Amino acid sequence: MAAQPEEAAQTAGLKHPRLVSKDMTATEMKRNQGSDELPCRSNCAPWKECFYEKVQQRSLNLQEKKVKMIQAQKAKEEKVKRREACDWLCREWFSDEKESLDTRTYLLDKLLPTLIPGVEKLLMQVERKNVLVPDKEPTKFDPITFLGEYLMRHNPQYDISTKPGPYLRGMKMVTEELKTEMADTAPERLARMKAEAKTKRKEREQVENMESEQKEMRKEALAIQFKEWTVDISGRIPVALIQSALRSFLDVVASAPMDVREAIYDRKLEIVDTLEKKVNIEEFTEYVRSYTEYFSNDMFQEILKHLRQCALDFQKAIRCDTWRQMFTDLFLDCDYGKVGLLDRQKILALLEEFYDRSPVSAKKRFCNPRQWPIIELQEIELADLWGVLHDEEVCEELNENLVLSQAEISKREILPCEPVGDNSQGSYEMSTSVSEGLLEQMDMSEAETGGISKEEKQAAESNDAEDAPVAEAVKETAARKESFLSEHSGQFGQQTSSETRLQDKDLQDQSKGPAYSDRQDSQAEAGQEFELPWSGDLLTFDLSFKYSSYGERIPKEWICENIRFADLRPIMADIQNRCTSRVRSAFDENCLNLPQFVQLMETFVGQDISLPTVKSLIEFIKEEYKQTEESKIEQLEKARRTSRLAQRKLLLEALFEKWDKNASGFLDLKEVDAVLSTFKEGMEKEALRKAKSHFSLRYPQSSRVEKLTQKAFQTFLELVASEFTGDEDEVIDNIVEFLTTSVERSWMECLQSLTRRKWLHNIQQAAETSGASMEPVYKAVFKALSQDAEAHGDNKQISAYIALLEENQLSPERGQILLHYVACTADDAPYVLNQILYKDMKGVSFAAVEEGKPIHVPRVQFHGNIHFWNYDRPVEERRGSLLVLPLQDAHWRVFGILGLDTLRDQSEKTIFLTHEISFCQGVSLAFSKAYHHVRTLENVPQMTLTALDWLYPRVPSIHTVITYLVEPGKDQTCDYALRKMITTDNTGQKEIHTSAVLFLRKENLLRDYLFKCIDTSEVVRTSVCGEYHVAVPLRDLSRQALGLFDISIGHHQKLPPHERKDLQKMLKVAQAACCEILKTPSEETKPTYVLEAEHMNLRHAGILFHRFMLQDLRECVQKLNAESFVEMKSYEEPPALLHNIVKAVLLLFNPKWKGSEKIESWSQCVLNLDDNLIQEIYCFDPTASSVQVQGELLLDCIGGVPRAEVWQQGSVPAEYLYNWVHTCLSLMEMTKSLQNKKAPAFTSKV
Repeated sequence: MAAQPEEAAQTAGLKHPRLVSKDMTATEMKRNQGSDELPCRSNCAPWKECFYEKVQQRSLNLQEKKVKMIQAQKAKEEKVKRREACDWLCREWFSDEKESLDTRTYLLDKLLPTLIPGVEKLLMQVERKNVLVPDKEPTKFDPITFLGEYLMRHNPQYDISTKPGPYLRGMKMVTEELKTEMADTAPERLARMKAEAKTKRKEREQVENMESEQKEMRKEALAIQFKEWTVDISGRIPVALIQSALRSFLDVVASAPMDVREAIYDRKLEIVDTLEKKVNIEEFTEYVRSYTEYFSNDMFQEILKHLRQCALDFQKAIRCDTWRQMFTDLFLDCDYGKVGLLDRQKILALLEEFYDRSPVSAKKRFCNPRQWPIIELQEIELADLWGVLHDEEVCEELNENLVLSQAEISKREILPCEPVGDNSQGSYEMSTSVSEGLLEQMDMSEAETGGISKEEKQAAESNDAEDAPVAEAVKETAARKESFLSEHSGQFGQQTSSETRLQDKDLQDQSKGPAYSDRQDSQAEAGQEFELPWSGDLLTFDLSFKYSSYGERIPKEWICENIRFADLRPIMADIQNRCTSRVRSAFDENCLNLPQFVQLMETFVGQDISLPTVKSLIEFIKEEYKQTEESKIEQLEKARRTSRLAQRKLLLEALFEKWDKNASGFLDLKEVDAVLSTFKEGMEKEALRKAKSHFSLRYPQSSRVEKLTQKAFQTFLELVASEFTGDEDEVIDNIVEFLTTSVERSWMECLQSLTRRKWLHNIQQAAETSGASMEPVYKAVFKALSQDAEAHGDNKQISAYIALLEENQLSPERGQILLHYVACTADDAPYVLNQILYKDMKGVSFAAVEEGKPIHVPRVQFHGNIHFWNYDRPVEERRGSLLVLPLQDAHWRVFGILGLDTLRDQSEKTIFLTHEISFCQGVSLAFSKAYHHVRTLENVPQMTLTALDWLYPRVPSIHTVITYLVEPGKDQTCDYALRKMITTDNTGQKEIHTSAVLFLRKENLLRDYLFKCIDTSEVVRTSVCGEYHVAVPLRDLSRQALGLFDISIGHHQKLPPHERKDLQKMLKVAQAACCEILKTPSEETKPTYVLEAEHMNLRHAGILFHRFMLQDLRECVQKLNAESFVEMKSYEEPPALLHNIVKAVLLLFNPKWKGSEKIESWSQCVLNLDDNLIQEIYCFDPTASSVQVQGELLLDCIGGVPRAEVWQQGSVPAEYLYNWVHTCLSLMEMTKSLQNKKAPAFTSKV
């Protein structure tokens, strides 16, 4: 029975149209029109299910039967082919003649398949009837008729041919092949497609085989590479290490193509917070292969090298981790009072003593405790920093030059030698060993040799025997060095007898001190360091986190158990939660906390020292670091005082927030004074008056505006307590208790204040994590205002905008200043953004700027002096309230306005209430802090760019310098991040990173030296991926690290002495300029102005760098006198460079002398080298308008002079004058360029 159309449709997989139900509404019918099925009866009818099931089963059975029949037929044909092979006589039809191709194909396809069997039948019939036998009578057999009948009976259109024979099967195959040779036919196209498909399939299979082989080879290579890692006892390594290695790969291989970058960064690496997650060799191979699958062979080899280097770095990290744990235990042993601090000066003295007692060869591995980075740059005398090189520095420079020159001469001899020590350093360590051999031969006198023990002599002899090929290459340099020393003996100076006796005494005391290791135990005993398997954990990786509460200044129990200030406990807890983590330590020249001590010790011992030497050092310090009872008591008292000050600060901050219930950011001085006047029933009014007088001198601006910020409030109460009688701490507690009970806050007010302070904190956090961009700050400000208007302002709809003051240079006749609208809420952007408000236009904004007070217009429609930016709004809809608040800096100077209005709100209650205005004032103060913080973040990189421009021509050995800034975490539980700001390559080319490039500690285990530098605020030296790095912190006013310079010096373990000095100069001046930049937004400190350009509002960050350099050089020059120039005056014909330096100095003061005898003649030049010249140099301001010297005159004298040629002169005055002229020239050029530019867009006004 045939299926119905509906059933057939269902059988074919179609959906049935549904009939409309009687109770279906029109809305439901319309809704169903957009669905895949039409309305119909329920599809769940039993008869339909049964019918469709049977039809489906029948269809499947027929399909299966058909498939089996086809398969059986094919099998039968294959069987026939195997039994009866094709007759290949039909291949005779193949021919190279293209003209007969169509004819042959037609015959084989249309005629011969039927004719050939007919002829076969005909021949068989002739043979049966003996037609061809000559002896018999001819039969009535007509072959033509028989063949015709056969062809008619076997017409291929009506007859199914019988089983083909071998010849026909061969003919059929020949026919198919001939058809493929006919152009523009379906068989030919099909054959061509099949051939192409076959070729592509073969190529694909070949590629797949090659990829499979390459995959297996790469797996084997990764498996071999895994064995180079230091595994734990279970044979595994942490996943975090692999991630860190992969992340750092692109930083190492700068020439990586874009597809490689996409292959790594498109698949984001997961962040693992712990070292517990680990992989074995198979998991490691698969994990790394998944990221390197699309790498080219060359790039894969590069990443193998990188992983190998990372494995070596990790091996060193494990060794250093062992040392750091030992140093941690040493700190805990020496911290007798458990206050978390050790005496820094005493530790430095012990390191100096240990260093002096060490052998010469051991000293080379230590970092000299009398030099940077063990001591601070501020602790170095200016004469040592800016003067010429000392004797030992000159010898060190000479030795390095000799080693480098001989390394080039004897390259063929040195290259075959195996690298000494760690394989990661390769040929570079061979050059280090050469340097050590040279230094031993040059520095050790006969007296020193006599002081060395017999074992050390034997070790030196064995080392000399090992370095015999190198020693031969060095022999030629001995005479050269001797002649050099004799020529420059006057410059180097002679070693005094006292110094010689001191060295002899130190060498003789070696037997009395601890057993310090030499090269002999660095080979034999250093191998014992890794005999024990790695435990699988880096004990000191999170040292700063682990010991962040050690010696904590404010114990948690003090907040929780403080009964006296119970009302302030929730506020203090909230303040503590808002604070950032205490991982970063502030530098103190007098004391060291645990992370700083560990880092100092690690810097001193370096990376190439042996474990026995570290143990000897630890035993020495543990034995020698002693404290008397008086010093212990003094240290405990100091710790208690520090803790008390921290508690006081937290207590007063909580009190301030309790009084400031609307989060306005300030208190009324009169209100606080009135309440304090009732303290002790008014008996302390005279003391209060004195305190107010002292406060006015310290904070004159706050006294003028009668407002107290949080810091000013704390200072005011401390001044009041200092004038009261009794113990200051007890008086402070009494005042806090009195002021706490003087104000009452409801639970709703406390909750409202807590919420508002959270929004204000988000504004500051947006500034700290903005990467020197104002956009996140604007968004945070408008979000805070909108949230408060919705939650605490009866769900008002507000518009907000920010305008900053600028100098009016385009139309000065309309006013000296103008307001530039730089940000607004999204709906008002088409009308307000980038608009300019002049003083001659309507509005109350300039009144708020001049008065420095908020202006509230309750109903703008009745005011008459309101400027409406949205001209499209009808006049009858211009109703609402307007609030304009001045934006003031830390010294209460106005630099812009914050405006709010409710013109978009059509409700009746649109007036801003008092508590809303107070909170808006708090927002304006929060924005001011955030704004100046961002501007500071902009100025620090600008200063850094200037410093790097000064550095690179003088220190060519530096490969790269990367500048990072710290972005603090959200709260105490979050770690900070490092934002990459500037990258400078070895050519001096700089890349300023505008997009966020953040480094997290947990993602960069192999680059933890960056975070060690920030944690301790100390210099960190290490080697990463075969290159030596120096991480130098850039500190803020609290002496915590706000950023760092990551300086890579390539494969050179040290910079040449003169380059090292120039680097130290740059770092010292950059730190001073950074502190001056940070003073600008501070209310406690005021910036100083030295140059005329700074008074002219050209206080550029670059000018600050050169200004501090000029100040240092002024102090150095001032210490000179007329006798300092005696050596220079003694020349009859001075070196050309020396003469040009003096000419440049004289041209600065007398540009008219150009080409005259006064500067061209040396005898005339030296007449000006006197005390008057020194005084003129000290008072000279290169940015003054009276200076008319052209820079080309100075460049003609000192331009293009290599920095090394200057220090080789060995003249201190020449060194000072050369740097002074260059600094003046830089300041002149920078001032001129700033004057030609447009004035700063955002300028604070008083």
